[in-house]
This record gives sequence, C-alpha cells and structure tokens, in this order.
Amino acid sequence: MSEYQFPNHVMERFARHLRQEERSPGTVAKYLRDVSAFAHWLGSAPVTKELATGWKEHLRTQGYAPTTINSMLAAINGLFHFLGWDECRVKFLKVQRRLFRDAGRELTRPEYDRLLETARERGQERLALLMETICATGIRVSEVRYITMEAAQRGRAEISLKGKIRTILLPGKLCRKLLKYARKHKTVSGEIFLTRNGIPLSRRQIWAELKRLCKYAGVEPSKVFPHNLRHLFATTFYKACKDIARLADVLGHSSIETTRIYLVTSGTEHARQLNRLGLVS
Repeated sequence: MSEYQFPNHVMERFARHLRQEERSPGTVAKYLRDVSAFAHWLGSAPVTKELATGWKEHLRTQGYAPTTINSMLAAINGLFHFLGWDECRVKFLKVQRRLFRDAGRELTRPEYDRLLETARERGQERLALLMETICATGIRVSEVRYITMEAAQRGRAEISLKGKIRTILLPGKLCRKLLKYARKHKTVSGEIFLTRNGIPLSRRQIWAELKRLCKYAGVEPSKVFPHNLRHLFATTFYKACKDIARLADVLGHSSIETTRIYLVTSGTEHARQLNRLGLVS
C-alpha cells in the first residue's frame, strides 16, 4: 500500500491550480477548507487509501449528510488527482435521488413577496432590487457582478463562469428599475450593486443582509439565502414552460440531472400529490 506525505506549500499550490481551472472563489474556499479538515484529522500520519476511506467513515459517524460528505470527498479527490495520487481517491457515497425537499428550507412565493415588501418598508432599496434581480433571472450570487449598466441598457448580461459563457436575458421591467437605481446613485458604467464606497457587494455581505431582513419579515432564516432565490426562479420558470432542457441552459447547468434537483417539490406538495392518486379507500 502506497504512503504519501503532503509536500511543502501544498495548499497554496492547490489553490493556484483550482483558480487556473477557473473554479469559482466559493468553490476554491470550500475545497481548501475541506482539505484542511482532512489534514487536521490525519495529523502526522501519511496519506493512504485506507486512511482516506477511514475519513469518509469518520464523517459518517459525525452525522454529516451524505451529500455533504460527497462534497468533502470531492475536495480531497481533487487534491489527490492534482498530486498524482489517484490510487488514494475515495468512492463517493451512493445517494438515492431525493423525492422531496425539506419544507423548512423551501422559500415560498408569499415569503419572497413579504421579504421584498419588508425591505422596501425599511428603506433597503438596494437589497430589494438585488433580490428581484436574482429571482427574476436565476443567476448565482457570484454572478451578480455581471449585472452592469451596459447589461441593463442592452437587456442581456454575458456571464462567464466555470469556463462557460452564457447569455442571460433581463426582463424589461427589471432593466428599467436597474437603470433608475443606477442613475439615482450616479453610476454611469460598470457594476450596479455597489457599497456606499463604490465597492462591489461581497457574497458575505449579501448573505448577512438577507439574514437580518428575516427578523423583520417574519420569515425563517433557514429559508433565506441567495441560492434559494435561484431555486424559486427555477420552479417558477419550469411551471410556466415545462421545458427542463431550456431551464438547464438558463441556469448554466451542464447536466439536466443537476437541474432536476432544483425542481424537487416540498414534502407537503409530495404528500398532496400522493393523496390525489386516490389509492386508499
């Protein structure tokens, strides 16, 4: 059985490699965090296939969800491949496709409307417009920087992420609101969503503002984060067009299987569908 020791500055080298692979900043940060957790658990022991598999079992005993474990395994497998240690790579847990989503984490349309109304009442114009932009286009929070004056004027944004370029159409009403907001804040070009100091909003700042808004809107914080706005767009879009391939293109997914995850209904809706079958007398 082969044994390996992490080379010097491996984290810096791996981070540089991930950036060269055009991984998003969020993905780079998560991979490094997961690799650090594995290294801490490993201690001074050498890396072997047996110990890497042992870490997978350790994560299971710690109560991590299978999807979380697989995402952590993806990080160390990526590192092993980068270092040429492919024999140490670990198999992912086999996870059955989920039939329904936890209702405690699903943002409903009424809750979304309440968040918007509350943000406006509190004078948080930027936050309300940001929520509308994400929810009306399905963009990722990391893609907010592509919402520029030029994009609002053209009615479309060119988004470059993960080595792919896709065009997102911006609804006319949204464009008018974006341009009005930009003119009010004397933005003549470039990104629209900026801080008072003219710095682009960070993922963390957007997240924090949404979480604070929950208290005033009476919406569970577990339901409110940028990605759930993207989910709400996906389900609303699919109900309107029933075209999963088209939705995958809009969301920027390489696989329709990824898009299917976005369309999983809540447990309540799943139970309602079962009751409609009328198979219990």
